[in-house]
Amino acid sequence: MAKGKQKKNDGGSTIALNKKAGHEYFIEQRIEAGLVLEGWEVKSLRAGRIQLKEGYVKILHSEAFLIGAHISALAAASTHVNPDPTRSRKLLLKRSEINRLIGQTERAGYTLVPTAMYWKRGNAKLEIGLAKGKKQHDKRDTEKDRDWQRDKERLFKTG
Repeated sequence: MAKGKQKKNDGGSTIALNKKAGHEYFIEQRIEAGLVLEGWEVKSLRAGRIQLKEGYVKILHSEAFLIGAHISALAAASTHVNPDPTRSRKLLLKRSEINRLIGQTERAGYTLVPTAMYWKRGNAKLEIGLAKGKKQHDKRDTEKDRDWQRDKERLFKTG
C-alpha cells in the first residue's frame, strides 16, 4: 500500500441539540451560522456546557443575535474574566441571508430558533431553524403518529 495522506477527522461532532424546538415548532428551513465567542465560551463548548432550550434568534439593526442560550463557565476560567452565561452572541451570516430572514420573520407566526450546535472544521456552528409555532392539536397528532410508527415497527418485527 502506498502511503498517502490520512484523512483527518474534521469534527462535525454535535455539541448540543434543541429537541424542544422540534416539539414546539414546524421547522421549515435550516440555516448554518457562525458565532462570535469569547475564549472561555469556546472552552465551555468543548466541555459540552451549553443549553439551547431557552434560546432564540433575534434580528436587530440588520444583525442576527443568539439570545437566551446558556453557556456555563468552567471552574478553571480565568480570574480576570467576568463570565456572563446568557449574554447575547452575534451570529455570522451573509447579508443576503439576513435580508431573506428579515422578510420571512416579518410574516405572521414565523420565528428563528436554534436547533443544534456543532463543530465544523474547528469552528463552532449554530443551526438555525425558520419555524412556525405548533398548536396543541398538532403536537398531539405528532405524538400519535410517532407512537403508531413505533407500534407498527414492533408488529412487523414480531411477525
